[in-house]
Amino acid sequence: MLLGLGFGLCAAAWAEDWPQFRGPTGQGNSAETGLPLAWSESKNIVWKTPVPGRGWSSPAIQGDRIWLTSAADPEGLAASVANLLLRGRSLRAIALDRATGRIVHNVEVFRLTDAGSMHAKNSHASPTPVVEGDRVYVHFGAHGTAALTSSGEILWKTRLPYNHLHGTGGSPVVFGDLLIVSCDGTDVQYVAALDIETGRIRWKSNRSGAMAYSTPLVIRAEGVDQVISPGGLRAVSYDPRTGKELWWVRYGEGFSNVPRPVYRHGLAYICTGFYQPALMAVRPDGKGEIGGSHVAWTERRSMPLTPSPVVEGDEIYTVSDNGIASCLDARTGKAHWRERIGGNHSASPVAADGRIYFLNEAGECTVIAAGKTYDKLAVNTLDGQTLASIAVSGGSLFIRSATHLYRIADPGAQDR
Repeated sequence: MLLGLGFGLCAAAWAEDWPQFRGPTGQGNSAETGLPLAWSESKNIVWKTPVPGRGWSSPAIQGDRIWLTSAADPEGLAASVANLLLRGRSLRAIALDRATGRIVHNVEVFRLTDAGSMHAKNSHASPTPVVEGDRVYVHFGAHGTAALTSSGEILWKTRLPYNHLHGTGGSPVVFGDLLIVSCDGTDVQYVAALDIETGRIRWKSNRSGAMAYSTPLVIRAEGVDQVISPGGLRAVSYDPRTGKELWWVRYGEGFSNVPRPVYRHGLAYICTGFYQPALMAVRPDGKGEIGGSHVAWTERRSMPLTPSPVVEGDEIYTVSDNGIASCLDARTGKAHWRERIGGNHSASPVAADGRIYFLNEAGECTVIAAGKTYDKLAVNTLDGQTLASIAVSGGSLFIRSATHLYRIADPGAQDR
Protein backbone atom coordinates (compact mmCIF):
# COMPACT_ATOMS: atom_id res chain seq x y z
CA MET A 1 0.00 0.00 0.00
CA LEU A 2 0.98 3.65 -0.38
CA LEU A 3 1.84 3.92 3.29
CA GLY A 4 3.71 6.80 4.92
CA LEU A 5 5.63 8.48 2.14
CA GLY A 6 3.57 6.62 -0.43
CA PHE A 7 6.29 4.68 -2.19
CA GLY A 8 5.12 2.28 -4.91
CA LEU A 9 7.29 -0.40 -6.49
CA CYS A 10 6.61 -2.11 -9.77
CA ALA A 11 6.48 -5.88 -9.79
CA ALA A 12 9.14 -5.78 -12.48
CA ALA A 13 12.44 -4.52 -11.11
CA TRP A 14 13.31 -2.77 -14.35
CA ALA A 15 10.46 -0.26 -14.24
CA GLU A 16 9.39 2.14 -11.53
CA ASP A 17 5.67 2.71 -11.18
CA TRP A 18 4.13 6.19 -11.18
CA PRO A 19 0.99 5.36 -9.18
CA GLN A 20 -0.35 8.79 -8.22
CA PHE A 21 -0.09 12.52 -8.94
CA ARG A 22 3.62 13.39 -9.04
CA GLY A 23 4.86 9.83 -8.83
CA PRO A 24 6.04 7.30 -6.23
CA THR A 25 6.46 9.79 -3.38
CA GLY A 26 3.97 12.31 -4.71
CA GLN A 27 6.73 14.88 -5.07
CA GLY A 28 7.79 14.76 -8.72
CA ASN A 29 10.95 12.64 -8.33
CA SER A 30 11.84 9.53 -10.33
CA ALA A 31 14.68 7.03 -9.94
CA GLU A 32 14.45 6.07 -13.63
CA THR A 33 17.54 6.43 -15.84
CA GLY A 34 18.08 6.38 -19.58
CA LEU A 35 15.25 8.82 -20.15
CA PRO A 36 14.94 10.70 -23.45
CA LEU A 37 16.55 14.11 -23.75
CA ALA A 38 15.17 15.04 -27.17
CA TRP A 39 11.86 14.35 -28.91
CA SER A 40 9.37 15.77 -31.40
CA GLU A 41 6.28 14.59 -33.26
CA SER A 42 8.61 12.60 -35.51
CA LYS A 43 11.33 11.55 -33.05
CA ASN A 44 11.36 9.13 -30.09
CA ILE A 45 7.57 8.70 -30.04
CA VAL A 46 6.87 5.07 -29.09
CA TRP A 47 3.14 5.62 -29.49
CA LYS A 48 0.59 8.43 -29.57
CA THR A 49 -2.99 7.53 -28.66
CA PRO A 50 -6.10 9.74 -28.96
CA VAL A 51 -7.83 10.09 -25.60
CA PRO A 52 -11.61 10.54 -25.85
CA GLY A 53 -13.17 13.48 -24.02
CA ARG A 54 -11.33 16.19 -22.14
CA GLY A 55 -9.30 16.00 -18.96
CA TRP A 56 -6.13 17.24 -17.32
CA SER A 57 -5.49 14.35 -14.94
CA SER A 58 -1.93 13.08 -15.20
CA PRO A 59 -1.17 9.44 -16.06
CA ALA A 60 -1.09 7.01 -13.11
CA ILE A 61 0.97 3.94 -14.00
CA GLN A 62 1.27 0.50 -12.45
CA GLY A 63 2.80 -2.40 -14.32
CA ASP A 64 1.42 -2.58 -17.84
CA ARG A 65 -1.54 -0.26 -17.21
CA ILE A 66 -1.87 3.51 -17.46
CA TRP A 67 -4.96 5.15 -15.95
CA LEU A 68 -6.45 8.53 -16.81
CA THR A 69 -9.80 10.22 -16.25
CA SER A 70 -11.81 12.13 -18.82
CA ALA A 71 -15.05 14.06 -19.21
CA ALA A 72 -16.85 13.23 -22.43
CA ASP A 73 -20.14 14.16 -24.09
CA PRO A 74 -22.80 11.74 -22.79
CA GLU A 75 -23.96 9.09 -25.22
CA GLY A 76 -27.34 9.86 -26.69
CA LEU A 77 -26.91 13.64 -26.46
CA ALA A 78 -26.29 15.33 -29.80
CA ALA A 79 -22.71 16.58 -29.96
CA SER A 80 -23.80 20.02 -31.14
CA VAL A 81 -26.13 20.40 -28.15
CA ALA A 82 -23.53 19.10 -25.71
CA ASN A 83 -20.89 21.43 -27.06
CA LEU A 84 -23.28 24.35 -26.89
CA LEU A 85 -24.42 23.72 -23.32
CA LEU A 86 -21.16 22.30 -21.93
CA ARG A 87 -23.20 21.01 -19.01
CA GLY A 88 -23.92 17.29 -19.43
CA ARG A 89 -20.86 15.10 -18.94
CA SER A 90 -19.90 11.46 -18.79
CA LEU A 91 -17.06 11.18 -16.26
CA ARG A 92 -14.87 8.24 -17.23
CA ALA A 93 -11.91 6.13 -16.12
CA ILE A 94 -9.67 5.11 -19.01
CA ALA A 95 -6.91 2.47 -18.98
CA LEU A 96 -4.28 2.05 -21.68
CA ASP A 97 -1.75 -0.70 -22.31
CA ARG A 98 1.72 0.66 -21.58
CA ALA A 99 3.46 -1.29 -24.34
CA THR A 100 1.10 -0.42 -27.19
CA GLY A 101 -0.98 2.58 -26.06
CA ARG A 102 -4.16 0.66 -26.85
CA ILE A 103 -7.21 1.64 -24.76
CA VAL A 104 -8.26 -1.48 -22.82
CA HIS A 105 -10.92 0.03 -20.51
CA ASN A 106 -13.15 3.07 -20.94
CA VAL A 107 -15.63 3.06 -18.07
CA GLU A 108 -18.36 5.58 -17.29
CA VAL A 109 -18.14 6.24 -13.54
CA PHE A 110 -20.61 9.13 -13.21
CA ARG A 111 -23.20 10.64 -15.56
CA LEU A 112 -23.97 14.33 -14.99
CA THR A 113 -26.82 16.24 -16.57
CA ASP A 114 -25.33 19.52 -15.34
CA ALA A 115 -21.60 19.52 -14.59
CA GLY A 116 -21.56 23.24 -13.78
CA SER A 117 -19.05 25.88 -14.80
CA MET A 118 -15.28 25.71 -14.67
CA HIS A 119 -12.18 27.81 -15.32
CA ALA A 120 -11.11 28.04 -18.95
CA LYS A 121 -7.86 26.16 -18.19
CA ASN A 122 -9.53 23.49 -16.07
CA SER A 123 -11.56 20.39 -16.89
CA HIS A 124 -14.17 18.24 -15.17
CA ALA A 125 -11.51 15.50 -14.95
CA SER A 126 -8.37 17.13 -13.55
CA PRO A 127 -7.56 15.08 -10.40
CA THR A 128 -5.12 12.24 -11.08
CA PRO A 129 -6.15 8.66 -10.18
CA VAL A 130 -4.36 6.63 -7.50
CA VAL A 131 -3.44 3.04 -8.44
CA GLU A 132 -2.60 0.51 -5.74
CA GLY A 133 -2.60 -3.24 -6.11
CA ASP A 134 -5.74 -4.26 -7.98
CA ARG A 135 -7.56 -1.01 -7.12
CA VAL A 136 -7.90 2.30 -8.95
CA TYR A 137 -9.32 5.31 -7.11
CA VAL A 138 -10.73 8.17 -9.18
CA HIS A 139 -11.90 11.55 -7.93
CA PHE A 140 -13.95 14.18 -9.77
CA GLY A 141 -14.22 16.73 -6.96
CA ALA A 142 -17.81 17.27 -5.77
CA HIS A 143 -19.08 15.28 -8.75
CA GLY A 144 -17.96 12.02 -7.18
CA THR A 145 -15.25 9.66 -5.97
CA ALA A 146 -15.05 5.96 -6.81
CA ALA A 147 -13.02 2.77 -6.59
CA LEU A 148 -12.58 0.37 -9.49
CA THR A 149 -10.80 -2.92 -9.95
CA SER A 150 -7.87 -3.10 -12.33
CA SER A 151 -10.25 -4.77 -14.81
CA GLY A 152 -12.59 -1.75 -14.76
CA GLU A 153 -15.33 -2.99 -12.42
CA ILE A 154 -16.80 -0.24 -10.22
CA LEU A 155 -16.68 -1.28 -6.55
CA TRP A 156 -18.18 1.78 -4.88
CA LYS A 157 -19.14 5.37 -5.57
CA THR A 158 -19.72 8.32 -3.26
CA ARG A 159 -20.02 12.10 -3.37
CA LEU A 160 -18.49 14.72 -1.08
CA PRO A 161 -20.54 17.94 -1.39
CA TYR A 162 -18.89 21.33 -1.79
CA ASN A 163 -18.82 24.09 -4.40
CA HIS A 164 -15.47 24.08 -6.21
CA LEU A 165 -16.57 26.97 -8.48
CA HIS A 166 -13.77 26.79 -11.09
CA GLY A 167 -14.04 23.03 -11.58
CA THR A 168 -12.45 20.04 -9.96
CA GLY A 169 -8.91 20.32 -8.58
CA GLY A 170 -6.80 18.36 -6.09
CA SER A 171 -6.05 14.65 -6.37
CA PRO A 172 -6.60 12.04 -3.64
CA VAL A 173 -3.89 10.22 -1.69
CA VAL A 174 -3.92 6.76 -0.07
CA PHE A 175 -2.74 6.20 3.51
CA GLY A 176 -3.15 2.64 4.76
CA ASP A 177 -6.85 1.82 4.38
CA LEU A 178 -7.88 5.45 3.84
CA LEU A 179 -8.36 7.61 0.76
CA ILE A 180 -7.79 11.24 1.78
CA VAL A 181 -9.09 14.22 -0.20
CA SER A 182 -9.15 17.98 0.36
CA CYS A 183 -12.52 19.63 -0.28
CA ASP A 184 -12.11 23.41 -0.09
CA GLY A 185 -15.07 25.12 -1.72
CA THR A 186 -16.57 28.57 -1.72
CA ASP A 187 -19.23 27.34 0.70
CA VAL A 188 -17.52 24.81 2.99
CA GLN A 189 -13.95 23.66 3.55
CA TYR A 190 -12.89 20.30 4.95
CA VAL A 191 -10.56 17.32 4.55
CA ALA A 192 -12.12 13.84 4.48
CA ALA A 193 -10.83 10.29 4.71
CA LEU A 194 -12.81 7.51 3.01
CA ASP A 195 -12.60 3.81 3.77
CA ILE A 196 -10.95 2.29 0.70
CA GLU A 197 -13.14 -0.83 0.95
CA THR A 198 -16.53 0.90 1.19
CA GLY A 199 -16.16 4.59 0.32
CA ARG A 200 -17.72 5.57 3.64
CA ILE A 201 -16.35 8.58 5.50
CA ARG A 202 -14.06 7.48 8.32
CA TRP A 203 -13.22 11.00 9.42
CA LYS A 204 -13.96 14.53 8.32
CA SER A 205 -12.14 17.61 9.61
CA ASN A 206 -13.90 20.91 8.99
CA ARG A 207 -11.85 24.06 8.63
CA SER A 208 -12.51 27.71 7.89
CA GLY A 209 -10.76 29.62 5.16
CA ALA A 210 -11.32 29.98 1.43
CA MET A 211 -11.42 27.85 -1.71
CA ALA A 212 -8.36 25.83 -2.70
CA TYR A 213 -7.48 23.10 -5.21
CA SER A 214 -4.42 21.44 -3.71
CA THR A 215 -3.46 17.78 -3.30
CA PRO A 216 -2.50 16.70 0.24
CA LEU A 217 0.88 15.08 0.96
CA VAL A 218 1.48 12.33 3.51
CA ILE A 219 4.85 12.54 5.27
CA ARG A 220 6.59 10.96 8.25
CA ALA A 221 8.51 13.54 10.29
CA GLU A 222 10.45 12.48 13.38
CA GLY A 223 8.41 9.31 13.69
CA VAL A 224 5.04 11.03 13.29
CA ASP A 225 2.77 10.44 10.29
CA GLN A 226 1.15 13.62 8.98
CA VAL A 227 -0.98 14.64 6.04
CA ILE A 228 -0.32 18.24 4.99
CA SER A 229 -3.18 19.96 3.18
CA PRO A 230 -2.80 23.56 1.95
CA GLY A 231 -6.12 25.40 2.06
CA GLY A 232 -7.27 28.95 1.64
CA LEU A 233 -5.51 31.29 4.11
CA ARG A 234 -3.61 28.50 5.90
CA ALA A 235 -2.06 25.05 5.51
CA VAL A 236 -2.95 22.38 8.05
CA SER A 237 -1.21 19.18 9.13
CA TYR A 238 -3.53 16.37 10.28
CA ASP A 239 -3.11 13.01 11.92
CA PRO A 240 -3.94 10.87 8.86
CA ARG A 241 -5.60 8.18 11.01
CA THR A 242 -8.01 10.44 12.89
CA GLY A 243 -8.15 13.85 11.17
CA LYS A 244 -6.97 15.65 14.31
CA GLU A 245 -5.21 18.93 13.54
CA LEU A 246 -1.55 18.75 14.54
CA TRP A 247 -0.34 22.19 13.42
CA TRP A 248 -1.22 24.95 10.99
CA VAL A 249 0.51 27.93 9.45
CA ARG A 250 -1.16 31.05 8.08
CA TYR A 251 -0.18 32.93 4.94
CA GLY A 252 -2.32 36.04 4.90
CA GLU A 253 -4.78 36.30 2.04
CA GLY A 254 -3.50 33.30 0.09
CA PHE A 255 -6.27 31.23 -1.52
CA SER A 256 -7.02 29.07 -4.60
CA ASN A 257 -3.89 27.10 -3.71
CA VAL A 258 -3.01 24.51 -6.34
CA PRO A 259 0.62 23.32 -5.83
CA ARG A 260 1.16 20.12 -3.86
CA PRO A 261 3.62 20.44 -0.96
CA VAL A 262 6.97 18.65 -0.99
CA TYR A 263 9.05 17.46 1.96
CA ARG A 264 12.83 17.12 2.25
CA HIS A 265 15.65 18.06 4.63
CA GLY A 266 13.22 18.16 7.53
CA LEU A 267 11.22 20.95 5.87
CA ALA A 268 7.76 21.04 4.28
CA TYR A 269 7.67 23.39 1.28
CA ILE A 270 4.26 25.03 0.86
CA CYS A 271 3.06 27.46 -1.84
CA THR A 272 0.71 30.13 -0.52
CA GLY A 273 -1.63 30.87 -3.48
CA PHE A 274 -3.14 34.16 -4.68
CA TYR A 275 -2.62 37.17 -4.54
CA GLN A 276 1.08 37.31 -3.74
CA PRO A 277 2.41 33.78 -4.22
CA ALA A 278 5.26 32.75 -1.95
CA LEU A 279 7.09 29.55 -1.08
CA MET A 280 7.39 28.79 2.64
CA ALA A 281 9.81 26.27 4.15
CA VAL A 282 8.18 25.02 7.36
CA ARG A 283 9.51 22.77 10.12
CA PRO A 284 6.65 20.27 10.62
CA ASP A 285 7.34 19.51 14.28
CA GLY A 286 5.18 22.16 15.96
CA LYS A 287 1.78 22.00 17.63
CA GLY A 288 -1.18 24.29 17.09
CA GLU A 289 -0.56 27.49 15.17
CA ILE A 290 3.07 27.82 14.17
CA GLY A 291 5.19 30.59 12.73
CA GLY A 292 8.34 32.39 13.76
CA SER A 293 11.20 29.91 14.09
CA HIS A 294 9.10 27.13 12.53
CA VAL A 295 9.24 29.00 9.22
CA ALA A 296 12.83 28.46 8.10
CA TRP A 297 12.57 30.79 5.13
CA THR A 298 10.10 32.38 2.69
CA GLU A 299 10.69 33.29 -0.96
CA ARG A 300 8.29 35.64 -2.76
CA ARG A 301 10.05 36.37 -6.01
CA SER A 302 8.72 34.57 -9.12
CA MET A 303 6.94 31.81 -7.21
CA PRO A 304 4.18 29.64 -8.73
CA LEU A 305 0.41 29.80 -8.40
CA THR A 306 -0.14 26.47 -10.16
CA PRO A 307 2.97 24.24 -10.71
CA SER A 308 4.28 22.38 -7.65
CA PRO A 309 7.95 22.66 -6.66
CA VAL A 310 10.42 19.77 -6.83
CA VAL A 311 13.47 19.09 -4.66
CA GLU A 312 16.50 17.32 -6.13
CA GLY A 313 19.53 16.95 -3.90
CA ASP A 314 20.10 20.13 -1.93
CA GLU A 315 18.18 22.34 -4.36
CA ILE A 316 14.50 23.16 -4.80
CA TYR A 317 13.24 24.09 -8.26
CA THR A 318 10.12 26.08 -9.12
CA VAL A 319 8.57 27.61 -12.21
CA SER A 320 6.15 30.51 -12.08
CA ASP A 321 2.97 30.42 -14.14
CA ASN A 322 4.52 32.92 -16.57
CA GLY A 323 7.65 30.82 -17.16
CA ILE A 324 10.35 32.00 -14.76
CA ALA A 325 12.30 29.02 -13.42
CA SER A 326 14.19 29.30 -10.13
CA CYS A 327 16.72 27.18 -8.29
CA LEU A 328 17.06 27.81 -4.55
CA ASP A 329 19.06 26.26 -1.76
CA ALA A 330 16.48 23.96 -0.16
CA ARG A 331 17.78 24.55 3.36
CA THR A 332 18.26 28.32 3.31
CA GLY A 333 16.18 29.65 0.40
CA LYS A 334 19.23 31.35 -1.16
CA ALA A 335 18.70 31.79 -4.90
CA HIS A 336 21.26 30.09 -7.13
CA TRP A 337 19.68 31.22 -10.41
CA ARG A 338 16.50 32.47 -12.09
CA GLU A 339 15.86 32.16 -15.82
CA ARG A 340 12.92 32.92 -18.07
CA ILE A 341 12.28 29.66 -19.93
CA GLY A 342 9.19 30.92 -21.72
CA GLY A 343 5.56 30.07 -22.06
CA ASN A 344 2.80 29.74 -19.50
CA HIS A 345 3.09 26.85 -17.05
CA SER A 346 0.50 24.71 -15.26
CA ALA A 347 2.23 21.30 -15.18
CA SER A 348 4.51 20.54 -12.26
CA PRO A 349 8.21 19.91 -13.04
CA VAL A 350 9.76 16.45 -12.82
CA ALA A 351 13.25 15.58 -11.50
CA ALA A 352 14.71 12.45 -13.10
CA ASP A 353 17.98 11.12 -14.51
CA GLY A 354 19.96 14.14 -13.28
CA ARG A 355 17.62 16.54 -15.07
CA ILE A 356 14.63 18.79 -14.43
CA TYR A 357 11.81 18.68 -17.00
CA PHE A 358 9.64 21.83 -17.28
CA LEU A 359 6.57 21.39 -19.52
CA ASN A 360 4.67 24.53 -20.53
CA GLU A 361 1.06 24.82 -21.72
CA ALA A 362 1.95 24.92 -25.43
CA GLY A 363 3.58 21.47 -25.63
CA GLU A 364 7.13 22.80 -25.12
CA CYS A 365 9.37 21.06 -22.59
CA THR A 366 12.60 22.70 -21.42
CA VAL A 367 15.11 20.21 -20.02
CA ILE A 368 17.92 21.44 -17.77
CA ALA A 369 20.72 19.74 -15.87
CA ALA A 370 20.00 19.63 -12.15
CA GLY A 371 22.45 21.88 -10.34
CA LYS A 372 23.38 25.27 -8.97
CA THR A 373 24.26 26.59 -12.45
CA TYR A 374 21.63 27.00 -15.14
CA ASP A 375 22.43 24.55 -17.96
CA LYS A 376 19.76 24.17 -20.62
CA LEU A 377 20.09 20.80 -22.35
CA ALA A 378 17.15 20.72 -24.75
CA VAL A 379 13.82 22.23 -25.75
CA ASN A 380 11.28 19.79 -27.22
CA THR A 381 7.85 20.46 -28.69
CA LEU A 382 4.70 18.41 -29.19
CA ASP A 383 1.45 19.41 -30.84
CA GLY A 384 -1.38 20.79 -28.76
CA GLN A 385 -2.04 22.15 -25.30
CA THR A 386 -0.32 20.48 -22.31
CA LEU A 387 -1.46 21.26 -18.77
CA ALA A 388 -1.11 17.79 -17.19
CA SER A 389 2.13 16.89 -15.43
CA ILE A 390 4.58 14.38 -16.92
CA ALA A 391 4.65 10.77 -15.66
CA VAL A 392 7.83 8.66 -15.72
CA SER A 393 8.09 4.86 -15.91
CA GLY A 394 10.07 2.19 -17.74
CA GLY A 395 12.64 4.53 -19.28
CA SER A 396 9.83 6.60 -20.77
CA LEU A 397 8.05 9.92 -20.34
CA PHE A 398 4.27 9.95 -20.61
CA ILE A 399 2.80 13.30 -21.65
CA ARG A 400 -0.89 14.08 -21.99
CA SER A 401 -2.01 16.75 -24.41
CA ALA A 402 -5.53 18.07 -24.89
CA THR A 403 -6.20 15.26 -27.36
CA HIS A 404 -3.57 12.50 -26.99
CA LEU A 405 -1.36 10.56 -24.61
CA TYR A 406 2.26 10.11 -25.72
CA ARG A 407 4.86 7.59 -24.68
CA ILE A 408 8.31 9.04 -25.36
CA ALA A 409 11.54 7.04 -25.09
CA ASP A 410 14.96 6.59 -26.65
CA PRO A 411 15.09 3.52 -28.93
CA GLY A 412 17.10 1.49 -26.40
CA ALA A 413 14.50 2.02 -23.67
CA GLN A 414 11.36 1.32 -25.66
CA ASP A 415 11.07 -2.29 -24.52
CA ARG A 416 11.37 -1.50 -20.81
